[in-house]
Amino acid sequence: MPTTNTSGRRKTAVARIYLTEGNGAIIVNGKDYKEYFPTLPLQYIVTQSTEVSGSTGKFDVKANVAGGGVKGQAEAVRLAIAKAIVELDAEKKPALRAKGLMTRDDRMVERKKPGRRKARKRFQFSKR
Repeated sequence: MPTTNTSGRRKTAVARIYLTEGNGAIIVNGKDYKEYFPTLPLQYIVTQSTEVSGSTGKFDVKANVAGGGVKGQAEAVRLAIAKAIVELDAEKKPALRAKGLMTRDDRMVERKKPGRRKARKRFQFSKR
């Protein structure tokens, strides 16, 4: 029975997943993924890796997610599932790479600079 555990990250969210052979159940932080991610776009993001690789219903996923917001968490789970599927079957990597599911999106929030309102926004300039 193939088993693997990998991690995925997005913004400040980190997902650790445990992939085992099963019937397609996805558990996130002790809840079903449809309960944890209530909107359809987030549910699609979570299941995208299994759909693209053609392994829907073949693996059970248990995920522990921390940090970030719900969208970042969903994308972290997606990356972790894609990495785990490739670890078990390397032939599925080209299909996942073509959809951009193997790449970690490293965009982060820019830090706030001193003397500014936000990261780049300046205070209003007054000539007089």
